[in-house]
Amino acid sequence: MPYLIALLVALTTLTGCQSTYYAAMEQVGVHKRDIMVDRVEDAKLSQQEAQQEFTSALDALSALTQFDGGELEAVYNQINDKYEASEDAAQEVSDRIAAIEDVSAALFSEWEQELDLYTNASLRRSSEQKLRETRTSYNTMIKAMQRAEQRMTPVLNALRDNTLFLKHNLNASAIGSLQGEFVSLEKEIEQAIKQMNQAITESDKFLNKLQAK
Repeated sequence: MPYLIALLVALTTLTGCQSTYYAAMEQVGVHKRDIMVDRVEDAKLSQQEAQQEFTSALDALSALTQFDGGELEAVYNQINDKYEASEDAAQEVSDRIAAIEDVSAALFSEWEQELDLYTNASLRRSSEQKLRETRTSYNTMIKAMQRAEQRMTPVLNALRDNTLFLKHNLNASAIGSLQGEFVSLEKEIEQAIKQMNQAITESDKFLNKLQAK
């Protein structure tokens, strides 16, 4: 079964058609709800990894402000690596959010269509109520994720600016200039991490709502 699922993922990646992917996964017993759960969990993990990368980059810049001699080229390379890792982590978060938005559209559309299949009015009302509650929880979660995504932009901009400035000015005076930027960057990262933690909290609430019996 894992091999079959991997094959389906590979094939639909090549075709680029998510609807084909969802239909194929249904054939092996993996429903949109299951895919949604997996993608939300993946998004949570990507945000945790982004926090780690941002903190690591901040630590590297903090060490730079204490620089008291040595090879500045090596220091620049390390900081540039941290910046690139942060950029990759942020892109991963964006990709995970986009994947959630895609499957949510398919899931809620299917749910709405299936309401018309009910013959029992009471059961339909119950399912309709569950849909409204789930969608409300989803909207709260995705907005929190989008805010977290937006908070990453000033962090990446600041990291890029600092990295470029160091690249163009590999000298002690450059380090002095960056010291003044450190506090601002630290605040930006703190805000981004705070927003990501809020998004993770909302993700847990949504998963509880989605998986509630």
